[in-house]
Amino acid sequence: MEACGRAAVMGYSLQQPISVKGSAFPLRGEMKLNGVKLWSVKPCKASHLEGSLVTGRPPPSVSVPIPEMSDYELVEVDPEVRGIIDKEKERQFRSLELIASENFTSRAVMEAVGSCLTNKYSEGLPGKRYYGGNEYIDELETLCQERALAAFNLDGKQWGVNVQPLSGSPANFEVYTAVLNPHDRIMGLDLPHGGHLSHGFMTPKRRVSGTSIYFESMPYRLDESSGLVDYDMLEKTATLFRPKLIIAGASAYPRDFDYPRMRKIADAVGAFLMMDMAHISGLVAASVVANPFEYCDIVTTTTHKSLRGPRGGMIFFKKDPVLGVDLESAINNAVFPGLQGGPHNHTIGGLAVCLKYAKSTDFKAYQNKVVSNCRALASRLMELGYKLVSGGTDNHLVLVDLRPLGLDGARVEKILDMASITLNKNSVAGDKSALVPGGIRIGSPAMTTRGFSEKEFVTVADLINEGVQITLEAKNLVSGSKLQDFIKFVTSPEFPLKDKVLDLQRRVEALTTQYPLPGL
Repeated sequence: MEACGRAAVMGYSLQQPISVKGSAFPLRGEMKLNGVKLWSVKPCKASHLEGSLVTGRPPPSVSVPIPEMSDYELVEVDPEVRGIIDKEKERQFRSLELIASENFTSRAVMEAVGSCLTNKYSEGLPGKRYYGGNEYIDELETLCQERALAAFNLDGKQWGVNVQPLSGSPANFEVYTAVLNPHDRIMGLDLPHGGHLSHGFMTPKRRVSGTSIYFESMPYRLDESSGLVDYDMLEKTATLFRPKLIIAGASAYPRDFDYPRMRKIADAVGAFLMMDMAHISGLVAASVVANPFEYCDIVTTTTHKSLRGPRGGMIFFKKDPVLGVDLESAINNAVFPGLQGGPHNHTIGGLAVCLKYAKSTDFKAYQNKVVSNCRALASRLMELGYKLVSGGTDNHLVLVDLRPLGLDGARVEKILDMASITLNKNSVAGDKSALVPGGIRIGSPAMTTRGFSEKEFVTVADLINEGVQITLEAKNLVSGSKLQDFIKFVTSPEFPLKDKVLDLQRRVEALTTQYPLPGL
């Protein structure tokens, strides 16, 4: 890149090379990294650009000092970070991204997230800010709220939404802060049974989640024979435990929730019913799965999973009081000033963009493909003899129980990672260790975004199976029984199955590199 234009783009008249006193960034000559020329600076005549509010640059008649780093590109300012980003981009391009909570967002979303919106402080809500200069931020956040309600077909007279939560776990804790007192009782799906950490996970020895530290948590679980939520036991336990809040939602549950049954249980014990739809919010918006808004008092979500937005969160709440609580006031106050300060306006901008897309016919078609692709994956895995928790899937993920093979998710995850297949180890019901769990979780959203169809997901199942077989061979060859012994063995230069892994990686990357990386 020729940097001659840098001063010209700024609208300055520059006739010869310059250097800024004390600058860490060379402004003459060229910059190399590992022998590769990244950019150079040459003397040039600068052209003038008209200053305007849109460009954010002064008119040519205005003389101002050249900023030391403010208007230089990342490759000029910090080639080390630029290099790391480029390596991650290449990894994403070449890898089979199968982590169920990941996706690829659009260029338009990234453009909003990387905009000047990041510069503005705006504590409070639209029209009720603690700082001035927020007229356009108010316009943006109001638009985002309207689009959020529209995306899920909600009546603004009955439902409200807060779009400021920084992510899913903060959103959940803000709900707890809004409707609970310290040590009030909650019930959520147990983590080893597919639940989420923020729903109150604890062990006999440790209160792992902050939720379990400040509130009293009693989990409900799956019926291990079916892999489905045991609603009968939930009802019995809730009757005895008397929770103030029951949480639906999961991070590794391949089936829909029975919202009418959960509503009935919550009403019987006088509890709020909240749904954490972080994983399936895109599916909900497209009406591909059941609608939690028909039965729940509060619905939370992240925005970067199946919804394909930026990394953020939302809280939806009924506007009419529930159990004597004004949810709108309580939740808004819990977000700010209760637990957050200034909202991330750049994220809210990106969220508004993705919520507009969520109303399109393309988005609905995409979500249908997410589910059909996942079912094709599940069907092929079962053909290959794998045991799936619940025996299949209704949504965007499958949970594979590897214990019948004598394997665990940690070892399989490692071998697959070496072959450019990215998924995650995951607990399954009955596990004793979260670090060496008995399963793997596989999701379809990210590769569906890249253009995979059911045919490719059948191939994905076959590739995963090859990796599992290599893992079995490696486990039989390693001398030690600990996970660290296995990792040391498979990463050593003498690993005897290295050629098999490399051949698998070559075929994986031959597949993935046929499909573009959205937005990049």
